[in-house]
Amino acid sequence: MSDVQMTATGPRAQQSGTWRANLRVRVESAHFERFVIAVIVMNAVVLGLETSAWAMTHFGGLLFALDAVALAFFVAEILLKLTVYRFGYFRNAWNIFDFAIVAISLVPAGQGLTVLRSLRVMRALRLVSMLPKMRLVVQGLLGAIPAMGAVAAILTLVFYVSGVMATKLFSADFPVWFGTLGNSLFSLFQIMTLESWSMGIVRPVMEVYPYAWAFFVPFILIATFAVLNLFIAIIVNSMHNAANIPESPKDNGAEDLKREIVMLRNEMTTLRVQLQSPSQAPILQMTTGTKNCAAEPDHAR
Repeated sequence: MSDVQMTATGPRAQQSGTWRANLRVRVESAHFERFVIAVIVMNAVVLGLETSAWAMTHFGGLLFALDAVALAFFVAEILLKLTVYRFGYFRNAWNIFDFAIVAISLVPAGQGLTVLRSLRVMRALRLVSMLPKMRLVVQGLLGAIPAMGAVAAILTLVFYVSGVMATKLFSADFPVWFGTLGNSLFSLFQIMTLESWSMGIVRPVMEVYPYAWAFFVPFILIATFAVLNLFIAIIVNSMHNAANIPESPKDNGAEDLKREIVMLRNEMTTLRVQLQSPSQAPILQMTTGTKNCAAEPDHAR
């Protein structure tokens, strides 16, 4: 009975597996990925040209058409990958990232939702998921987030203490910069970035409070040169660790070998289907007892 069930369902299942396997080879091929990258770059250029009044006046219809074609291609790409990987598609975080970006592009930008139209440019971010080097940078940044939490807490504490001190010391004569705790925190943030900190804030304050440097110099040394450099050190260490992670076969040049293995498997599956063709059906549909009958000519000889 198992043999009969195999002949009834086996070829169909094997043909379906062969079709999906061939589609997977094409979807994972380097040529397909290069084409996807080219479409992403083209779409990013089109979205940039849509911000130009001159380009929209002369080529507005063409630009909208190219944008629609690119979006249709992205949707078709995701549908192909869903066909190949099925629900396994969502096990990859980068696939979820691509799916979310394309889904945002499909949201209708009607009245009150015009801001969603500007989110179409996020499709250019798909280059991050397509290029391994960009993925490495993003993975390094994401891996640094847990360690950066402690440094961010220290920086917040330094800012809060310094903000309270600056408000109490300088609010009377400089209410715009240090009149409230919020103003003091913003002014200290500007000083931390070293953007117009000397002539813009510190020297005017020192004209009224000559010893104000004793407050601002330690703050700059702690916030700018110490704490911010800790952020840089954590990110560099995280990126170094991400770079040492073994690359997948798809990224280390073994894609051709993988493709050949899949093709050999497909050929074996095709050979099984041919052996189970209708000309062989009388033999394949026999039960176990028919095997003994098939052996009778040998005994007769």
